[in-house]
Amino acid sequence: MTLLRLSQKSEFNPSRIPLPSSKSESNRALVIDALTEGENKITNLAEARDTQTMIRLLKSNPAVFDVLDAGTTMRFLTAYASVTNQKKVMTGTARMCERPIGILVDALRAIGADIHYLNAEGYPPLAIHGLPEQKSDKVKIRGDVSSQYISAMLMIAPILPQGLEIELEGKVGSRTYIEMTLELMAQFGIKYTWEGNRINVPHQAYQSTTFAVESDWSGASYWFSLLACSDSGALFLEGLKENSLQGDSKIVEIMDYLGVKSTFEKGGVLLKKQAVKGLKKWDFTHCPDLAQTVAVTCAILGQNAIFTGLESLKIKETDRIYALQQELAKFNADLKEIEPEVFQVIPSVTMPRKVQIHTYEDHRMAMAFMPLLTKTEVIIEDPEVVNKSYPSFWNHCELLGISIEKQTGL
Repeated sequence: MTLLRLSQKSEFNPSRIPLPSSKSESNRALVIDALTEGENKITNLAEARDTQTMIRLLKSNPAVFDVLDAGTTMRFLTAYASVTNQKKVMTGTARMCERPIGILVDALRAIGADIHYLNAEGYPPLAIHGLPEQKSDKVKIRGDVSSQYISAMLMIAPILPQGLEIELEGKVGSRTYIEMTLELMAQFGIKYTWEGNRINVPHQAYQSTTFAVESDWSGASYWFSLLACSDSGALFLEGLKENSLQGDSKIVEIMDYLGVKSTFEKGGVLLKKQAVKGLKKWDFTHCPDLAQTVAVTCAILGQNAIFTGLESLKIKETDRIYALQQELAKFNADLKEIEPEVFQVIPSVTMPRKVQIHTYEDHRMAMAFMPLLTKTEVIIEDPEVVNKSYPSFWNHCELLGISIEKQTGL
């Protein structure tokens, strides 16, 4: 097992971080590109393994779409293969085949797709036999499980002969990701309406265009956290927009409470350390990928914050609730469920001399716990997990003068 031992100098001088491109935008743009008649010019695609997997599968078009551990790629390509009448087997890693896909498959079947499971009902691997005839122009999808199911259906909706109306049932989680999908579709010429809980996309053609992917706000969140946990310093994060499509840009508002002032300038955003105002409560319904980052930050800074909207965390790369609880405990903190689906961060009172973080095959666990190096020596297990979304992460840590020592563990 590979380990990384991390330690930090006392203060950051103004440094520039060349953030990676957004995986979320990239993956959506790639599917839309594949559905567009004509040639698009898409630039600044993400280096993330998930996106590179999407590029490889769309380009080579094998009989088996092995998405590895990429949940977005699994869901988007399941819808894509169906609407383009392809015969495909969809599979991935052992963990990927434990992540549910039944809601999406049910929606695709409702409009005419021929799909069956090759193993457990509701989970990959699955076999797709196309969508020979559209049977319905209306479908209902739960809004509280994964926005990726909804986004997958939205992106194929324009090329369905009858278009599609999607009725969102119940509470809608990660709404900003649905909005991102629709806004990206609009940039490729698609018109839609969203009234109440119904989204209507008429039959129409995607129009070829030029599109540049923004830098990744999820990746930016770890640098916000690092500065928040430091005594002083400043950072400049390149390629971020003030009016972003990405829901994780909420990190600006969250971190304003936790000691980071953000100023948008040409080419990105300048972060400066400021006094901690205090974070009492936050709803992560529309930005669940920020929860790990903010939980660790609060635990380090002594914030007894209340978190809601964490329902989707249990079906991510790992059960992120469990993983957070286990690793926070290593420096005497906790994420305690005080009511059903309501959690409280119990901050650390005493910090051990060294903390070794297990990453659970989850890229966000490795990066979210990195800021601990501001308070103690940190060892990160299996640091290569960051390749899923941010392959250059450890190199960027070194740009800030963070000392990284590679070790081999048992």
